[in-house]
Amino acid sequence: MSEAAPAEIERVFRRECGRAVSVLVRMLGDIDLAEEAVQDAFTAASERWPAEGLPPSPAGWIIATARNRAIDRFRRESSRNERHAEAVRLYPIEAGASAEQTEDAVADDRLRLIFTCCHPALAPTAQVALTLRLLAGLTTGEIARAFLVPEATMAQRIVRAKGKIRDAGIPYRVPSENELADRVDAVLAVIYLLFNEGYTASSGAHLVRDELCAEAIRLGRLLVELLPNEPEPLGLLALMLLVESRRPARLDENGRMVRLADQNRALWKRDLVDEGQRLVRRCLRRNQPGVYQLQAAINAVHSDAASPVETDWPQILQLYDQLHAIAPGPVIALNRAVALAEVEGPRAALTIVDALALDRFHLWHAVRADLLRRLGRPSEATSAYGAAIGLCENDAERDFLSAQRQTLGAS
Repeated sequence: MSEAAPAEIERVFRRECGRAVSVLVRMLGDIDLAEEAVQDAFTAASERWPAEGLPPSPAGWIIATARNRAIDRFRRESSRNERHAEAVRLYPIEAGASAEQTEDAVADDRLRLIFTCCHPALAPTAQVALTLRLLAGLTTGEIARAFLVPEATMAQRIVRAKGKIRDAGIPYRVPSENELADRVDAVLAVIYLLFNEGYTASSGAHLVRDELCAEAIRLGRLLVELLPNEPEPLGLLALMLLVESRRPARLDENGRMVRLADQNRALWKRDLVDEGQRLVRRCLRRNQPGVYQLQAAINAVHSDAASPVETDWPQILQLYDQLHAIAPGPVIALNRAVALAEVEGPRAALTIVDALALDRFHLWHAVRADLLRRLGRPSEATSAYGAAIGLCENDAERDFLSAQRQTLGAS
């Protein structure tokens, strides 16, 4: 068995943390205890795996070790021992259980965890933030950046949300049909943000986190099965499939990021494009437009174009107009401005972008930089690229922005 490098152990943590926490929450009935047990298990892994190498089933090892650490803790804390030890006895996992056995036994644990965290007793932002923390293993800082708030603010929200689940005795389960309506919007938001973090990681050396994209799509399919008559889950699944279809073309042979207009469209995954477009057509037939359906339709228009010059930008702008009408917000307005630039030119788009309060968001600076470049204002564009680079924490994105600045002759 070969040694395991720290980077390899970190990848296992990123990939398996959400699965392990969701399993341990089911076993222990306590989110904080589950998180602590999983952290203990990964601490043990970081001590043992560098010398011993990865076990045959890293997920099974982590879950079994976390369970055993939790049992040890219960034995030390007699006041909690009876209730929690009984929970562990109800859901035994052998130390040698394989990842496949574990996965088969708890196939819907992550969906249950999402619905628990998205209970209507919690504030909407807390619902989404807590689920991203537990399911995706995102750091508090990464979640704070997704919501454009300070890290300390987000930390407080997460602590309060966990406390409310514990104190209110919110059950760990998929709710009954009459309860679903109160949670569906938050669940959709969680899966959407989970996919976004996977498709463009907020920080780190890699542009994409494959395991989060795959997990979001898997959960999206489960949600469609759970709510077959609801159009927005269909729209979200279509959106994710259409965006995921472009992933093989997002990096060049040297691992550099490639923007949509420069991608080799022959590399796009046609099976995902076809499935996504079929789902979009199903949504259109329902004629109940929603946020995810409209975003899916926008991406379907992109996937219809055989080349960038064939993109139907007026149709995309019209769809953004609908989207902004039902879900007004600065990020959607920013994306609409990108489409507006293709239809009416960069000057009209820059007027809108400059009015948005998004100066802590690196993509706002990046869009401004591109518009300023197109308007022949290289000095201002260089400054805007510098601001975007300073705020960006993903290495691949930062390298792309630096390369764009270099084209302006900046050092």
